[in-house]
Amino acid sequence: MSLWARIKREVRFLRGLSRTLKRIKGIEPDSEHLVCDDLEAAVDRFATRPAIVFEGRTVTYGEFDTLANRYAHWATGRGIKRGDTVALFMPNRIEYLAAWYGLSKVGVSTALINTQITGQGLIHCLQVSRASHVIVDAETAPAFEDVREQLNRSMMEWVVGGGAARADRDLDRALKGVSSLRPTGATARYGLTAKDVALYIFTSGTTGLPKAAKMTHMRAQMMMRGFAGATAATEKDRIYCALPLYHATGGLCAVGAALLNGGTLLLKKKFSATQFWDDVVAEGATMFVYIGELCRYLVNQPEREIERQHKLRLAFGNGLRPDVWAKLIQRFRVPEVLEFYGSTEGNVSMFNFDGKLGAIGRVPKYLRKRFNFRLVRFDSETEQPERTVQGFCIECRPGEPGEALGEIGADARSNFTGYADKAETEKKILRDVFAVGDAWFRTGDLLRQDTEGYFYFVDRVGDTFRWKGENVATSEVAERLSDAPGVLEANVYGVSVPGAEGRAGMAAIVPGEGFDLQRLHEVVARELPSYAQPLFLRLQPHIDTTGTFKFRKVDLAAEGFDPGVVADPLYFHDPEAGAYVPLDAALYARIAAGEIRL
Repeated sequence: MSLWARIKREVRFLRGLSRTLKRIKGIEPDSEHLVCDDLEAAVDRFATRPAIVFEGRTVTYGEFDTLANRYAHWATGRGIKRGDTVALFMPNRIEYLAAWYGLSKVGVSTALINTQITGQGLIHCLQVSRASHVIVDAETAPAFEDVREQLNRSMMEWVVGGGAARADRDLDRALKGVSSLRPTGATARYGLTAKDVALYIFTSGTTGLPKAAKMTHMRAQMMMRGFAGATAATEKDRIYCALPLYHATGGLCAVGAALLNGGTLLLKKKFSATQFWDDVVAEGATMFVYIGELCRYLVNQPEREIERQHKLRLAFGNGLRPDVWAKLIQRFRVPEVLEFYGSTEGNVSMFNFDGKLGAIGRVPKYLRKRFNFRLVRFDSETEQPERTVQGFCIECRPGEPGEALGEIGADARSNFTGYADKAETEKKILRDVFAVGDAWFRTGDLLRQDTEGYFYFVDRVGDTFRWKGENVATSEVAERLSDAPGVLEANVYGVSVPGAEGRAGMAAIVPGEGFDLQRLHEVVARELPSYAQPLFLRLQPHIDTTGTFKFRKVDLAAEGFDPGVVADPLYFHDPEAGAYVPLDAALYARIAAGEIRL
């Protein structure tokens, strides 16, 4: 890289970092300025401007605030007091944002429940949040009704958007009977500070039950203000959001970028790959927020002229694979991508302001001491960081993958607020890392850093498995498989093989036009070392995902490669044939008996 190119890179990085830090300046845990105060300030500046567009309906900032005020007065009228929690269990809609914004005006916390959760998972989320009331709509009401009798205590149900079985549970009707005036902060929120809980946001639950992360007013402000600065959004921006509002990327990052800057949030009920570009073009979107797999769905669609007729200037989000990233820029002509790294509950975050392809963020050497995270060597067998004989962790060298840890220090910005469940909180804290008595947050992510300070995602802890004495990163294998012709999706995981140590690689693949097993085998043999080559394939019509499009792997790994359990077509990487061959009951029996050398 030339000297001039390096200077331009540093200027771009420092400008982005400066914008972000400037917006979060002044956020303090003991401050009485809350997240609702940030939104009210935006309302006062942009009252007549369009705030949210949803299914043909547009509300101005003033109208949005009026609706939120009604939720606030409804809560106080029902005896819902400061410190109480209301559960929000419904898909994206204008009322979703108005509800939690309004409840925060009177010190009531809101538990944002994943609408894909049913049964025992739903019971768990409602109980751990300790909500006394739950707000649903016609779509989610049946799921709540199915578990109502199993809840440990009575919980009042309120229905938005019509369809209430009882008139006294019709929330739209109840809201009409209350004041639309803004509650006076001096009385409604007296004594509350930014370290009080504003929201509970649940982890995806890809393994085990979802955990309720405590989102304090301060954390919500950090996310919303941070992205308002990082994206350089203005009142002219129209930000397209098809991500669920019950997770932080859509519900806080995108909302903050739009509503704290006077822009417009173009809200969709759910993501549609076939409708995406029609919406973006028709609505004049200037940005969109993504999760990596959302973009993969887009590149898997047939090319259309409309996909290059947009006014987009920026796409921002996380989890974007390098191959998809390149296509986003080249095929769709998206001028700029802002990839970031972070989690709902974590104290580690960074941005890739430079636009370096594949990097999740960057920390230059001259700023290293200003960031609270480090990478430490990780043992994939014990799923714990390695320790020296003195008992301390070992920091990774450039290029060496390791788990990212965030120091829990005196600075409130590096604090880990944890979960509603104290035991779950303690599981995420690692102590005596570099010194006796220190404490660090375990991200559960394996990253690597190059010599220029760029960080790259390797895998999730637990997704990396060991085979033939080597660590296999599932995300890196999936990336190589996705390069094969006709592979629309690739979900890689490890499976147990009778008599073999470690776990063998297996890939669930969604085949598309042009898919060919022999060509896939050629890519596998050429692009992957022998220990990382999937031994088993499972062809699926689609891959189950979480609400944020993360692949589900636990059930797939449990089902393994037994054709007596798996109904999908199965294939085995036959070393003698040098090809993937159909895996039937007879072949499975030979593998299980150890007759075939793996």
